[in-house]
Amino acid sequence: MSAPEPAENGAQQLLVVIDPVARRTDGESVRIAKDVLSAGATAKICLPDGPAEFARALARRGTRRPVVIGDDRALLRTVALLHRERELSAGALSLVPVGVSVELARSLGVPTGAVAAARAVLDGVVRRLDLLVDDSDGVVLGDLRIPALPAADERAGRAGGPGGSSVWDTCRSLVRTLVKPVPQLLAVHTHRLRVEADGVVLSDLDEPVETVTVRSRGGRAEVVIRTRASAEPITASALSVTVSGADFRYRADAAVTGPVRTRTWTLRAGAWGLTLPADI
Repeated sequence: MSAPEPAENGAQQLLVVIDPVARRTDGESVRIAKDVLSAGATAKICLPDGPAEFARALARRGTRRPVVIGDDRALLRTVALLHRERELSAGALSLVPVGVSVELARSLGVPTGAVAAARAVLDGVVRRLDLLVDDSDGVVLGDLRIPALPAADERAGRAGGPGGSSVWDTCRSLVRTLVKPVPQLLAVHTHRLRVEADGVVLSDLDEPVETVTVRSRGGRAEVVIRTRASAEPITASALSVTVSGADFRYRADAAVTGPVRTRTWTLRAGAWGLTLPADI
């Protein structure tokens, strides 16, 4: 890991791109982060109105280090853009998490408070992180899950987490207390999928699969397959994972993709740099 290098005049040169969703959802945190960054570095502030302007601002960064103020989706958008430009290895990215969804940022080690995150941008160190890249040039920073979460779970995730309950949530909770739960064995869905790790078949179409999880771990892709036939999961460590079979959807970080019939993910160790607090 290495500390960000200052410009010749001693001040760090930053391009601070503020996601429009962050400005709408938590303008106060955006203001605080902007003030801390501007006080500690030479910061050019960009306020794009949408994804196209966001991409243009990032492309015109020059030698400035990009800093994104936004949620997990803004982080994913930035990494995807830099990956498509083949410039992920050229420098480091910094993030100040602001928005409803910051779980991915937290899991990567980024502080979720505006002041702490901004201070980490200025005083932190660059850590090289792994990246999963699929055969359509999509990227995965955290966990990959097949199939994607059921629709009910997706609606719960969009409700805003703790404190985001509504009258409908209360009604549903009441109904659940009055209605006998469905037995677990009947509630579990299975899928016909073929899963290969570095060309080795871990599970084939004749063995129903409940879930497949893939995540980067120590420069390898860790694969965990759960089936109804066994209480113990099938596990493997590989550099390439291919899943094929009937149409399936998958959740990669915050996004759901599909349906697809086959997809291959390749692990690229240390593919991108993220500025994190020095004490992590």
